[in-house]
Amino acid sequence: MKFNRRTFLTGAAATTSLWTATHTRALSQAQPRLLEARTGALQLNEGTDTAILGFDGTAPGPLLKIRQGEALNLNLVNNLDQPTSIHWRGVRSPNAFDGVAPLTQKPVAPAESFNIAFTPPDAGTFFYHAHSEPHMAQQVERGLYGVLIVEELEPPAVDHDVLAVIDDWSLTDGQIALCAGRTGTLLTVNAKLGPLTQIAAPGARIRLRLVNAASARIMAISFEGARPFVVAIDGQPCRAFEPVRASIPVGPGARFDVMFDMPNVPDAKVRVILRGGQLGDSSGEPDSELSVFTSRGDLQPARPPIEGPALNPLLPEEIRLQTARRLDLALESVDGDPGLACANGKTLWRLAPPKPVKAGAPLLSVKRGTAVSLGFVNRSQIHQVMRLHGHVMRQLHLLDDGWEPYWRDSVIVPPGRTVRVAFVADNPGRWRIGSGIMAHAAGGMSGFFEVT
Repeated sequence: MKFNRRTFLTGAAATTSLWTATHTRALSQAQPRLLEARTGALQLNEGTDTAILGFDGTAPGPLLKIRQGEALNLNLVNNLDQPTSIHWRGVRSPNAFDGVAPLTQKPVAPAESFNIAFTPPDAGTFFYHAHSEPHMAQQVERGLYGVLIVEELEPPAVDHDVLAVIDDWSLTDGQIALCAGRTGTLLTVNAKLGPLTQIAAPGARIRLRLVNAASARIMAISFEGARPFVVAIDGQPCRAFEPVRASIPVGPGARFDVMFDMPNVPDAKVRVILRGGQLGDSSGEPDSELSVFTSRGDLQPARPPIEGPALNPLLPEEIRLQTARRLDLALESVDGDPGLACANGKTLWRLAPPKPVKAGAPLLSVKRGTAVSLGFVNRSQIHQVMRLHGHVMRQLHLLDDGWEPYWRDSVIVPPGRTVRVAFVADNPGRWRIGSGIMAHAAGGMSGFFEVT
């Protein structure tokens, strides 16, 4: 069955942020670069230091940047008082470096280190974060995450390449409230309160890399003053398209690369807006202005129509659904409907196959190269986010029988609805499948599948 181009739908609750190249590290050197998990501090409220956890003590952690074909070469040192690990969200890594402890590796204990050395196969915008159970939700909520950019060998021509890392924070007396599974009311862009500003020449072409670093919030981000074109989702390039109502839904951990041209007149503004009260646990919030691009300077020469990076030739053009292994997974609350309540080690959720599986057994086991079709059946009353490790997937359009024209590592599942996805299981190992909302995964909505 071939995939046809379909309209991109919107709906969510959102935020944005801009990150500078001063935190970038070269990672393809012969000696591994040190990446330290430790405590740090941010000024999220003026005059008050908020204690965080961060890679190199910052949140976001250092922007890690390599070119496609270069090796990621790191030595993670854990200077926290609890175990941790690094998961590379959206990267089709070897199983041993997926970072899901204890499934794919041992947790990195305090005062110990772990060497990470592999070559990511795909170019794109990726998200790295702690993933050692049962600590992952609170560690990410406290700032233990960052961004990996694998640059294309032939990137699209732009005047500005801007990274916007979006997060929300829940504070009590200036300190992070330790509640795994919340949407915070304090919104930041690159760990700073917005709106952030950027100056660009009239007619300049912008590539904006949006990253949702929040652990639970589903965001709806809109553009005003320019025509945005989505050119990549979750690190995988797609044919450039305009989203409906110039808005995109961005689930926790999701990434969108958006390109647009500045207006051709001076002092014009392009605004990136967080729409409040649409999805998740943020109903009633007003819209927020997150970033403002202002045109200033000399008019740039006219450019050809926007085109993003070349499509990934390593991904299949066709998935043979007629021979696919099929599995439906129910997304359920264990006792009533806890919504986005704090998990904090409690079992609140489950990922239920049609027939129970033994403890420690995979939800699905397939041979390498098998096509797989999954149905995520949301039996709860809130939006869920489901994600896949080690692979990328296509989603069946919610309103017809066509497949969306882009690849994802996670999908948003509306309450009471079923979302169907398909992928080729071509990466050997045991891979996590579960909620993209950290507290739901920690609270029981997770399992694994096996590719042999």
